[in-house]
Amino acid sequence: MGGTFDPIHNGHLRTALEIRQLLDLNEVRLIPCHIPVHREQPGSNAQQRLEMIRLAVEGEAGLSVDDREIQRSEPSYTINTLESLRQELGQQTSISMVMGMDSFLTLSSWHRWDEFLELAHILVVQRPGWEISLGHHLEDWCRRYSVQSPESIRSTPCGCLLMHRLTPVDISATRIRELIRTNQSPRYLIPDQVWKHIREQGLYR
Repeated sequence: MGGTFDPIHNGHLRTALEIRQLLDLNEVRLIPCHIPVHREQPGSNAQQRLEMIRLAVEGEAGLSVDDREIQRSEPSYTINTLESLRQELGQQTSISMVMGMDSFLTLSSWHRWDEFLELAHILVVQRPGWEISLGHHLEDWCRRYSVQSPESIRSTPCGCLLMHRLTPVDISATRIRELIRTNQSPRYLIPDQVWKHIREQGLYR
C-alpha cells in the first residue's frame, strides 16, 4: 500500500486493516514514496514520513513499513517497486497493489502502467463520496481484468482488478496539515504517537 503518508492517519490504518481482513493477508506493507511523480512534493521529508509510519504501525500485527522506495535516490515509479517485490517474494506469491480511486483515475498516465497486472493484482479502494467515472480506454481495460470476488486475488499471483468500497472514514492528510498549520489539534484523526512526533519535530507549521 503506497503513498506519501504526509502524515499517516487513521484513515490509512483503517484501510490497511480492512484490506488485510478482506483478502486474508499475512501482511500489508505501507510503502512511502521518496520522490512523488504524480503529485506535489510532501510537506515533510522522506525520513520524517518513514518514522511516522513506523510509530503508527508499531505493535500492530500484520502491518509493516517497507522503505525500499525511500532507499532510492530517483523518483518513485510503481513499476520498479512491483518488480522488486516480485523478485523478493517469488513468482507464485499473491501480491496486491492498493490504490485510491483518485489515483486509479489517472492510471493510464503512469509509467509502464499496462505492465502492472503482469506483476500484481490491483485493489482499488473507493472512499466515501467517490463515484466511478472512467474514460473509454480505462473502462475497456477494467472490463477485461475486473473480478467480483476477493478469492480470485487470494488464489492467483497477479492479473486481477478488484474494486472495494471502504467503510466510511472521511479523513485526509490535507485536512490534518491544515489543522496543524492553524494551531488546531488533529487528535483522534492520527495515532497519538504520530501527533507527539509531529509536535516534537515542529512539522507542518
